[in-house]
Amino acid sequence: MITSSEILQTIHMFDQQHLDIRTITMGISLLDCANPSRQDACRKIYDKICRRAEKLVSTGQAIEKEFGIPIINKRVSVTPISLVAAASDTADYAPFAAALDKAAKAVGIDFIGGFSALVQKGFSQADRKLITSIPEALATTDLVCSSVNVGSTKAGINMDAVAEMGRVLKQTAHLTASSGGFGCAKLVIFANAVEDNPFMAGAFHGAGEPECVINVGISGPGVVHHALQQVKGQPFDVVAETIKKTAFRITRMGQLVAREASARLDVPFGIVDLSLAPTPAIGDSVARILEEMGLEVCGTHGTTAALALLNDAVKKGGVMASNHVGGLSGAFIPVSEDEGMIAAARQGALGLDKLEAMTCVCSVGLDMIAVPGDTPAETLSAIIADEAAIGMVNSKTTAVRIIPAPGKNVGDTVEFGGLLGSAPVIPVHPFSSADFIQRGGRIPAPMQSLKN
Repeated sequence: MITSSEILQTIHMFDQQHLDIRTITMGISLLDCANPSRQDACRKIYDKICRRAEKLVSTGQAIEKEFGIPIINKRVSVTPISLVAAASDTADYAPFAAALDKAAKAVGIDFIGGFSALVQKGFSQADRKLITSIPEALATTDLVCSSVNVGSTKAGINMDAVAEMGRVLKQTAHLTASSGGFGCAKLVIFANAVEDNPFMAGAFHGAGEPECVINVGISGPGVVHHALQQVKGQPFDVVAETIKKTAFRITRMGQLVAREASARLDVPFGIVDLSLAPTPAIGDSVARILEEMGLEVCGTHGTTAALALLNDAVKKGGVMASNHVGGLSGAFIPVSEDEGMIAAARQGALGLDKLEAMTCVCSVGLDMIAVPGDTPAETLSAIIADEAAIGMVNSKTTAVRIIPAPGKNVGDTVEFGGLLGSAPVIPVHPFSSADFIQRGGRIPAPMQSLKN
């Protein structure tokens, strides 16, 4: 039985500790929209998204009202467009992004993900066309998000793709220079990308997924931070147990919303993603959780160990609360979206090298980071390669969402607004990686890939 104190505690979590459902994401297969005619394919894509997601926003709003649970975003993810567009006789895939954007606006969602390609072992012709189209696609749409998977534990790292993505980032930043390179904030370069991720900008609906599915991403850094304030000075065993119990409560709420949305939309329930997703709001920060453990500033020595404890405890608590856990399920550390991370970066305590180290024990890694606009494409590619190597060797998902902010230098700030916040421009190493990136080819898969 749920006690009155538990009900009051949950209400307090909503009112004072920034607890929310970060996203309900409907995954939609577009494989049956493939067509030799680009125009017909785009029409079928638009029609199917509008038909499937017609009631997504209204259903989310009804659940919010009836249960008193804030649901911040309603989103759609679709089959990687390189797979769908491959049947069409066209060299330009930007119109597919336009169709996605038009459909997203028609159904009223916040973002749509899936302008994507999976090239960890090599390129198809369609993959090359899509990647070439990314800068224009992100510059001419508002709600479309893109991702490219360049490596995996099974395949190794496609260094030709890594090199190309550095150039794509530079071109995307150039085409969206008037908004601080905002197009790059909608582009994620992955290793070991998962098929059921509900979070943007990296969400896509994998080929192994059902025809349509509901995935939910939860949040709650503020709740975890508040819980740790009650155990100041206690041993790490107590800290871990406190986080586990808190994660259990947060995830139960996510499971409730996922089940309710699934039933009302008559769409199968997929997964709950346990990731702690911060916001720029004061009191809703992963960095502040780590500092509550005893670090003066996030990024100082001990930060990676603290993050490892947090990530593990969230998973242990959350997995007991839902029968289907998936997505990325860890702590996000997007610099521009976390007020504590922003503060740490401005103080110089948090830089690329430390964020890379933190990647080893959390979700994603180098996320929403602004670097000087004159950063060479090869340097961006080398950063991507480092991150992909961590994912490949550790059999985990890693990713880069980095913005070479046009006209900005170290110490400047790029403003994105809303959940994307503001990013202080941080330095990159001044030494060249050009010869390394120009080698091309493929970094072989590690020994741990041979598990059969």
